[in-house]
Amino acid sequence: MALHTEDLEYLRAGSTSLLARFYRPEGRGPFPAVLEVHGGAWTSGDRFNNVAIAEYLAAEGIVVLSVDFRMPPVAGYPESVADVNFAIRFLKANAERFATRAELVGGLGTSSGGHLLLLNALRPREARYAARPLAASDASLAFAIACWPVADPLARFRAVGERGNDRLVAAHRQFWPSEAAMAEGNPQLILDRGELVEKPPALIMQGTADDNLTPEMAANFAAAYGKAGGSIAFHEFEGQPHAFIARDPASPDAQRALGLIADFVHRQTR
Repeated sequence: MALHTEDLEYLRAGSTSLLARFYRPEGRGPFPAVLEVHGGAWTSGDRFNNVAIAEYLAAEGIVVLSVDFRMPPVAGYPESVADVNFAIRFLKANAERFATRAELVGGLGTSSGGHLLLLNALRPREARYAARPLAASDASLAFAIACWPVADPLARFRAVGERGNDRLVAAHRQFWPSEAAMAEGNPQLILDRGELVEKPPALIMQGTADDNLTPEMAANFAAAYGKAGGSIAFHEFEGQPHAFIARDPASPDAQRALGLIADFVHRQTR
């Protein structure tokens, strides 16, 4: 299936222009849509990190809007979360322009982008996240997909500190104002605390050889989400490292993961 790509500005925050890449499948639509959030330890990366995912989904008849967001030193928590929240609302508010409908819009995030996506899935109307106004729209999602997400940033901060991973320790300190903030803006602890949150149908993907996270982080989040009453599918990939789709998109496991993602999106938007 042919697809069209276009770069556009979705938000101007002060002097910062935040861009998105729009992937549109061939055809009239309306198509299911994914707001895609890249990883990079909250401090690096851009809307081109997950081109392999976006192009695969677009070829499967799914609109993708891959977004940039503010990062340190310009902004950290919760401003980056708020940029993603606005991007979700922007996609929904402009659904016809993007060949979709508001009720067909979900989200996908990888690594630290998975964390930003999960926070907005759980707290779409949180005042700090939704502070920038946009008429007739909210950030609630039809579905949420998190690939190797940093679902418990406090546990990850402590783990990488113990391992002596100075790069990730520094990234946490750049993005987060404090360990208390890591506990507050923490999808795992939000569920453990029993906060009243939204729980859209969710999909979690995780490799078993991921040394970027604690070993059970994704499984623990999936278990807590299900215990809280959410519908969640959890898929492990034996021997796969962090970000395994982007590392080798043509590998059998990456292709299986991409197929599972596309199938999940279509099931949630029938």
